[in-house]
Amino acid sequence: MPSEKILSEKQAYVAALKDKISNSVSGVIVDYKGITVADDTKLRRDLREAGVEYAVVKNTMLKLAIDGTGLEEMEKVLEGTTAIAIGSGEDAMAPARILCKFAEASKDKFQVKVGYMEGKVMDKAEVEAIAKLPGREGMLSMFAGALTSTLSGLAVAMQAYADKTGGSEEPAA
Repeated sequence: MPSEKILSEKQAYVAALKDKISNSVSGVIVDYKGITVADDTKLRRDLREAGVEYAVVKNTMLKLAIDGTGLEEMEKVLEGTTAIAIGSGEDAMAPARILCKFAEASKDKFQVKVGYMEGKVMDKAEVEAIAKLPGREGMLSMFAGALTSTLSGLAVAMQAYADKTGGSEEPAA
């Protein structure tokens, strides 16, 4: 039987983890077995720069933390080595994008188990699909490009009409 002090520390840890998960936009759970310390350090730096919190967790602690959050479906993958990346910044896809890129480069040493976004549990395939989408900046540049091409097309059409009508500013009768 654990001492009262250890028990209260574990309960506080689970409560803090549950709070982080509940208040986050997205997260990804991974199996980190087999990666080197240097790779882990680089991964943690990349995640930190993106505003993503990453931590190794015990499966029992994570099971207790996700209980009552609507993410209980993730319990079925909680075995072996487990780490969680929690994204609460502007880029909700950052955890998936960074971890899937790292998993692809590490060749079966590091694997994505499951993820969640806005309260919905996603399997490995869905997390990988989300990771392939462009980030916020990419989406904004695509939107700006679409607006620019539409406006330039309109300007060309108006100029062609003006040239065809002889440049008169009076509407046709």
